[in-house]
Amino acid sequence: MKNNEIMNERDDLGSIGIGAMIVFIALILVAAVASAVIIQTGEKLQQNAQQTGSDTQQEIGGKISIITIWVGSQSDCDGDSDADGDPDDELDKCITLVYELAAGSEPMNENDVIWTITCDDGTGTMSSIWGTFDGDAAGAAGTVNEFGDGTVDVDLMNLDTLHVDGAIKCIDGDGDDACTGVFAVGDYLDDDILEPGQVYMISLKTEPDTEVAVSDPDQPTQNQGECSPTLNEQHELTLSVAGGGVTTEILSYTSVTEGRSVV
Repeated sequence: MKNNEIMNERDDLGSIGIGAMIVFIALILVAAVASAVIIQTGEKLQQNAQQTGSDTQQEIGGKISIITIWVGSQSDCDGDSDADGDPDDELDKCITLVYELAAGSEPMNENDVIWTITCDDGTGTMSSIWGTFDGDAAGAAGTVNEFGDGTVDVDLMNLDTLHVDGAIKCIDGDGDDACTGVFAVGDYLDDDILEPGQVYMISLKTEPDTEVAVSDPDQPTQNQGECSPTLNEQHELTLSVAGGGVTTEILSYTSVTEGRSVV
């Protein structure tokens, strides 16, 4: 009888051990599944956070900060008079924009900045004109550069970005630390990079050249509208950076005299 009781007691202990082992294995499996879910969720949240941070940095940092805008030259502002006796191609008008890259921006190419001016053409129909911040650095070898020296632009809607003092942005090519005078091969190259912390200036044409003859160098390269400065009108200026943010400004023309502020 005593031996039977001992055997039964040992059988009970074995059953308890197997049950505990089963519970232990189940806990390990649950913990493993829970860990996998937590790790997967954590990775997803990290990826989303990184993407959100990158998008936010691009949206906030990769954009243009407008400092001031004024009425620019209202007579041949692009300097492309071809002396053909027709005054129409010498009457194009500009506004002048002073700007810098927004805080946190990386260096960007002038061609990545697209500007658009939208306005009412007076008949209830919206009109727009556009271009980029990248113009021609110089003409052919032996000709003067485009910065107010009278050369004809190849891409007529795009005047080039200048330093805020009106000096051209260039890369010295011949070691004389100067980018002035008559352009010659190897003298200087156009600097198309916009750097953070620098202030720049550019003139935006508010109407295309009016001559349309195919052989005329003043022919617009695109079918542009016209949004020239008009007294008591408001036009909308939009600056879009490729892969970055958008800046919008309302141009209020309380005067169309050259030099008057419009923002």
